[in-house]
Amino acid sequence: MAAPRVLAIVLAGGEGKRLMPLTADRAKPAVPFGGIYRLIDFALSNIVNSGYLRVVVLTQYKSHSLDRHISTTWRMSTLLGNYVTPVPAQQRVGKNWFLGSADAIYQSLNLLDDERPDIVVIVGADNIYRMDFSQMVDQHVESGFPLTVAGIRQPISLADQFGVIEADADNPRKIGRFLEKPKDAVGLADSPDEVLASMGNYVIDADALVEAVTQDAKDESSAHDMGGSIVPRFVDDGSAGLYDFTFNDVPGSTDRDRSYWRDVGTVDAYFDANQDLISVYPVFNLYNDAWPLYTGYTGLPPAKFVYAHRERLGHAMDSLVSPGVIVSGGEIVDSVVSPGTRINSWSSVRDSVLFDGVDIGRNAVVSRAILDKNVHVEAGARVGVDEDQDRARGFTVTPGGITVVPKGWTVTR
Repeated sequence: MAAPRVLAIVLAGGEGKRLMPLTADRAKPAVPFGGIYRLIDFALSNIVNSGYLRVVVLTQYKSHSLDRHISTTWRMSTLLGNYVTPVPAQQRVGKNWFLGSADAIYQSLNLLDDERPDIVVIVGADNIYRMDFSQMVDQHVESGFPLTVAGIRQPISLADQFGVIEADADNPRKIGRFLEKPKDAVGLADSPDEVLASMGNYVIDADALVEAVTQDAKDESSAHDMGGSIVPRFVDDGSAGLYDFTFNDVPGSTDRDRSYWRDVGTVDAYFDANQDLISVYPVFNLYNDAWPLYTGYTGLPPAKFVYAHRERLGHAMDSLVSPGVIVSGGEIVDSVVSPGTRINSWSSVRDSVLFDGVDIGRNAVVSRAILDKNVHVEAGARVGVDEDQDRARGFTVTPGGITVVPKGWTVTR
């Protein structure tokens, strides 16, 4: 039997309001992460590592930097007919922009007409994880269900934040019920303190997808969302399969990082996910060469650490330091530092995430903060030390106590 023809669709049009101010000037999937990556790099790396090399990325909200990143980074062999291409909202079927994820696909059905796939893999663009989608596709084909939904085990205390999947009593690979953010979720039989939450990843037969989103477009009461509108229709028909992410075996994974998945929907969650990268034995390992993470940074010089004097020692500990960074007599501790950043003498950066091009002046202190691109911290200034002062200066302070300085701002003393 010939392998099915697969098209991958990445849903990257989300506004990301809960990640403000990091999304004030960019789409959520374009937010930098882990020093050299963008959030979308994780979804795209998973897709191409799974062997699916025809990929469209549906974009909408403030998509310029996202489109540029995809166009300049994600290039594949046109000789073999492979591509990753951003597709902006085009109002092809009316005067509306995308009304939801299902409507985004409906307005882009011309892509399926062009590619003629047998199966469509649909994924979100802003979660941190590794996943071999080919294993999910294999189960999908074997099951005979027209739709398969990926589920991730999450604490039952978080059930009211997700779409929760309950397996069929007679078939653990079939969805019996799909509950949107339930207050009274029931734990799993083999783990009562956990539920299966929808990851927002789907495998669906192409003809079933076309029919489903076309019918959904006619329903004026619909939210036009894949999770909230399309999945329940298949569940009600008894035709929705379930894929448990727990059993996805990614090459090179370990017991510590297997089944890792983080929804970085809030600034605090985003900060915590960055912190997951920097321990000696990280819970998400960037250094898995068997399942590489691809991105676009090339041509940058190595990171440089200068001054080895007892009064000023340029150093970094328990941190990720990107190419192009200069640590000139300052210190970096428990932090993630992006390309082109400079840490000047006697300054201290701790428990923080610095985006590209940040400049930390002499004797400055940055603690528990996220500094967006091209932020300049003046000599002697402090960020993240006094929350009231940070708020008075117009910075966001999250419920978790993380100070966020917007793109291009200057932090004064």
